[in-house]
Amino acid sequence: MKDLEFIGSSQEDLKAFPEEARRDAGFQLHFVQMGQLPADWKTMQSVGANAMELRIHRNGEWRIIYVAKFRNAVCVLHAFEKKTQKTRQSDIALARRRYREVEIRESKGEQSKEVKP
Repeated sequence: MKDLEFIGSSQEDLKAFPEEARRDAGFQLHFVQMGQLPADWKTMQSVGANAMELRIHRNGEWRIIYVAKFRNAVCVLHAFEKKTQKTRQSDIALARRRYREVEIRESKGEQSKEVKP
């Protein structure tokens, strides 16, 4: 099972989800940690190779962008409420920037200090 690693403010952003959405997110992220796919997802190539969007439909629409391709952890890049049909460019840009940070760190063989069990 891989660890969860929250990049930037993603953990605090996830904690701001309503309780039911947060609980669903936890279950779905656990599936990802176990190497399985979540119940509702789509690829996010605009963020980076193998980036995925986890969709939560509880008390609104909630999204978690993550990447599970790295060896030691599932990296949660961004967590946010989706208020429009199309994902905002600012959300994509933030996730892309965090994805690049993780890629650079991984290429250097460094381990983040933000890893959460």
